[in-house]
Amino acid sequence: MATIHPTAIVEEGAHLADDVVIGAYAFVSAKTTLKSGVEVMQGAQIYGSTKVGEDTKIYPYAIVGMPPQDISYKAEDDVHVEIGRNNTIREFVTINAGTRNGGGMTKIGDNCFIMIYCHIAHDCQVGNNVIMANNATLAGHVHIGSFTVIGGMTPIHQFVHVGEGVMIGGASAVSQDIPPFCLAEGNRAVIRGLNSVGLKRRFAKEDIVAIQTAYKALFRGENAVKETAASLLTSDVNAKVAQMCHFIMESKRGIPFERKNNGQ
Repeated sequence: MATIHPTAIVEEGAHLADDVVIGAYAFVSAKTTLKSGVEVMQGAQIYGSTKVGEDTKIYPYAIVGMPPQDISYKAEDDVHVEIGRNNTIREFVTINAGTRNGGGMTKIGDNCFIMIYCHIAHDCQVGNNVIMANNATLAGHVHIGSFTVIGGMTPIHQFVHVGEGVMIGGASAVSQDIPPFCLAEGNRAVIRGLNSVGLKRRFAKEDIVAIQTAYKALFRGENAVKETAASLLTSDVNAKVAQMCHFIMESKRGIPFERKNNGQ
């Protein structure tokens, strides 16, 4: 049976695995599902239709599953939050449910580390192994690729897509799409280079060389970025390069870069 502190409130109907731990003064709503190994610490609150995966830790005073900050929201809307396994959600983090018009779901993958005072708004889709440093904030409908790191005090504009393996510097302001494997910083953030440390940690040398070569063609060449991406895709291109090019071709908010700042 779950371990529930006598001062905690767990509404009837909540589904708790036998080894779940609920701390003092915490709140868990009737529609919540907490899987094995989940811990909800002192004063943390989980609302609405929220699922939390195995071994995720929700630290004091985090608030998960509250209605979206969206004027179209109605109390009868069927909206949800889904959080994967082995996540760390630190103090005062807020994660809002989705909206009816945005698909109804805010989703976080596995093995994410979400630090103090971060905010994840309605309909965001966050991949696996994402790190959000203190006070990083995602507006509605933002997509964050797996293995991305977002520096502290960084806001990301609604509908922005950030690709896999991106590094965003602290105190940046991101208003356009950032392709996979890139490093971006500044207010407004622009691409400064490749996330070289992240590449070395994850990929073979041949993939890294292919990405470096493609990066130079995309962001240091004379042709337009989408034109270059389309050209690269016509050849027998490396799979990681193809991932970058498809991302660029599909971007709706544009890719922010200044050729003079791209030294790689």
